[in-house]
Formats: sequence, C-alpha cells, structure tokens
Amino acid sequence: MKNVEIESKLPNMIGPGTKIIGNIETNGDIRIDGNIEGNINSKGKVVVGNNGFVKGEIICNNAEISGSLNGKMSVTELLSLKASSKVNGDIKSGKLSIEPGALFSGTCSMGNNSPVNPLVNRDEKK
Repeated sequence: MKNVEIESKLPNMIGPGTKIIGNIETNGDIRIDGNIEGNINSKGKVVVGNNGFVKGEIICNNAEISGSLNGKMSVTELLSLKASSKVNGDIKSGKLSIEPGALFSGTCSMGNNSPVNPLVNRDEKK
C-alpha cells in the first residue's frame, strides 16, 4: 500500500508572541508572525509577517518577507522582499522582487544554478 498524505487547505500559522526553537517541515504554506529559531522547509509558500523573525535557513517554493530574516534562503520560484523587510543572509531564488525600503545584506544568485560568466562573448554562437 502507498502512504497517502492528506493535504490541508489551511495554512500553518505561528502567531505573535509565540517563539519556537527547532526545525519546521511542512507540505503546505506557513505564515510566521512570531519568532522561529531553526530551519523552515516548506513545499509551499513561506510568509514572514511584519513582526515575524526567523533565525535560520528557509527552503521553499515561494516566499514573502515583511519581517526579519537572519539566515540563508533558497526559493525555487518567487521571493518577494517587502518594504518593511530586513534580510541578513545569502539568497538563491528563481525570481526576486524587492520593494523600495527593504533592507538586504548578503549575496544573491538568481535563475539557473550555473554561475554567469560576464567574460563570455554571447555573439560567438553563430
């Protein structure tokens, strides 16, 4: 027999005033308005609200950051840094959206995982 996981339509929520120390894994979406010290691995969307704080690594398909992140992020599709966000760490993302006012300190690589070499002449492919 196969194991069948029941997908919940309700997102996971970590409310204001809640602090979790440990790693979180979810197949669905998660919203953080409290404090997380640990890694988050989600097959869905991770939202860090205005008062949310994450210290650790986030791995997910999509992310929207309005609060604070101190750690690495690996986002398969779209990462959106809102105007109130404060991100300190390295980012890997398919697409990146940064609103004016967002604070970001770290390195960023986008698109495919192969490094882009600006010294290669693109006109050589004839």
